Amino acid sequence: MTTSFGAANTAIFIDPKLQIQSFNGLKPSGLIPVHKNVHVVSVSSPSSSTIRAVSTPVKPETAAEPKRSKVEIFKEQSNFIRYPLNEEMVNDAPNINEAATQLIKFHGSYLQYNRDERGAKSYSFMLRTKNPSGKVSNRLYLVMDDLADEFGIGTLRLTTRQTFQLHGVLKKDMKTVMGTIIRNMGSTLGACGDLNRNVLAPPAPLVRKDYLFAQETAENIAALLTPQSGFYYDVWVDGEKFMTAEPPEVVKARNDNSHGTNFPDSPEPIYGTQFLPRKFKIAVTVPTDNSVDIFTNDIGVVVVSDDNGEPQGFNLYVGGGMGRAHRLESTFPRMAEPIGYVPKEYILYAIKAIVVTQRDNGRRDDRKYSRLKYLISSWGIEKFRSVVEEFYGKKFEPIRELPEWEFKSFLGWHEQGDGSLFCGLHVDNGRIKGVMKKTLREVIEKYNLNVRITANQNLILCDIRRAWKRPITTLLAQGGLLEPRYVDPLNVTAMACPALPMCPLAITEAERGTPDLLKRIRAVFEKVGLKHNESIVVRVTGCPNGCARPYMAELGLVGDGPNSYQVLCSLQCYLSVSVFFLFKWSMKHELNPFLCQQQIWLGGTPNQTSLAQCFLNKVKIQELEKGFEKLQGLVDKWEGVPKSSGKFNLKLFADKETYQAVDELAKLQNKTAHQLAMEIIRNYVAAEQNGKSIE
Repeated sequence: MTTSFGAANTAIFIDPKLQIQSFNGLKPSGLIPVHKNVHVVSVSSPSSSTIRAVSTPVKPETAAEPKRSKVEIFKEQSNFIRYPLNEEMVNDAPNINEAATQLIKFHGSYLQYNRDERGAKSYSFMLRTKNPSGKVSNRLYLVMDDLADEFGIGTLRLTTRQTFQLHGVLKKDMKTVMGTIIRNMGSTLGACGDLNRNVLAPPAPLVRKDYLFAQETAENIAALLTPQSGFYYDVWVDGEKFMTAEPPEVVKARNDNSHGTNFPDSPEPIYGTQFLPRKFKIAVTVPTDNSVDIFTNDIGVVVVSDDNGEPQGFNLYVGGGMGRAHRLESTFPRMAEPIGYVPKEYILYAIKAIVVTQRDNGRRDDRKYSRLKYLISSWGIEKFRSVVEEFYGKKFEPIRELPEWEFKSFLGWHEQGDGSLFCGLHVDNGRIKGVMKKTLREVIEKYNLNVRITANQNLILCDIRRAWKRPITTLLAQGGLLEPRYVDPLNVTAMACPALPMCPLAITEAERGTPDLLKRIRAVFEKVGLKHNESIVVRVTGCPNGCARPYMAELGLVGDGPNSYQVLCSLQCYLSVSVFFLFKWSMKHELNPFLCQQQIWLGGTPNQTSLAQCFLNKVKIQELEKGFEKLQGLVDKWEGVPKSSGKFNLKLFADKETYQAVDELAKLQNKTAHQLAMEIIRNYVAAEQNGKSIE
């Protein structure tokens, strides 16, 4: 339905010379009672006579004015993310000013320019959609495909957060493109900026209670944390608001202020004038399915079901995040940790309480330290939990035990569970272009298919009738979209961010360099005798912000200079059992592998449940193989596992030194030495067996 936004909010007309009060700051602690006052801001520009009430907590009169970043001031003066963006978008300049450049992120867009071109900068905008659970209707996919050709650079980019990115849109076309997306029931609102980003969930269209419940929960969380003040529609569709009816439980949770979470008189009841200190990321999943990199999010939500498969509640994990800065050890990637369990009827209230705790306590002076992970690292999980519980109004229950995690790609053909099929398609680095783009358009349009985007930059075609499988398979193959068994396993799990030439933060290549990089890694594998089915998780980013989540990879390359990378590596990226090789050799030569001259860091896993550690710094891309040679040199010096005289070699550790070394590594993954050793051995045996079956 459509409604006029202006009619939904009462406007107060007063003397235009009325002075606007300044920002009063947020509560210094979630435990301090909320006392509020009202101040006013203009609707379109400082000269407007229309104001709206905005509530912000009162700071103690004795407190010094808190230091704030420039972005915080832009937000305060923006009239809820409108000004000066609304004026900048209608002038003749090809770009927008600094304040508008920050504010347009909240609308789902970044100002960029082509860094390959010399001379005057050729400005354009990147748009990012918001698709909870990665769901994309047939209609929206076809619209995005058209927009890429007419207003973009002719490609669509699938992101690591289950959304589209559309590059190369000129300023003069922005309103047309944004309006087209909105009118076709799409959105870019909140895909960027200091608020909740796209909510992830397993993309598979499986007709299973837990998967359906996870996807529904993701959509409800996304609705709960969507901005309410109408700035998005004011700027792009002249105030006309396109919306679908929200579930009553979402509206109830948003409006509830029984524990002081809301700004009662504000158009933004959860966010207020200042929104959040930085971006905020949430993912929902089901036990065993780590297709969403659950521990890399500010909040990880895991469905817990009873023995009959009925969802009962959720385990919650908090404090994950990938971004860091080179040569600044006070910044770091971090995995989310458990905060507790909540019954399913309280999940929206618990999520809101966590968000509000970050809103009121996250740092707003230095954006390098504004993510939730730094607040939790500073406070500790116990203090953080206690503050959240004040806003939640309840105590968290103990976390429920879960089975082991695994990465699920959902590639290939699968049963949905309702008689239909779905087909997961591998898309190198998420870039849909050329013949592939035309083929996908033909298939999706001809068979009227809905699609879903995965968190691994791939695409799923949904609701396929059995009779369509053969003709669709033929069409896809003609477009270069092969079944997974015909794709190099390295490519199947690899990810890269766009980086150069469009990203202003990129230090070096990522997406454009990854295809050649994977070929070189495969050549190294062949050189040391690894089979074609052997693979590792490779992720590449052009800067340390970690959009492709390289810190969870088995081999992560993070740009740290022109054609230069920091290499993150787990020993599993060389051989399933090479952890034994390195530690045995290092102990024999009385070396601590964590203090070697080249700074070896260990830990990434195939199911993304532990952080990778730095292996080498400042590795020139032309010399990447030398890093492997260094590791191979350590492996070559290992003398092997002593043979057992018994029928079965049940003794895992032949000597104390090896045990101690493996125990150190196991602690990094919150495991015992025995658990880690058995896991590695099982992986190795499985890999060997798989190799023989293929042959």
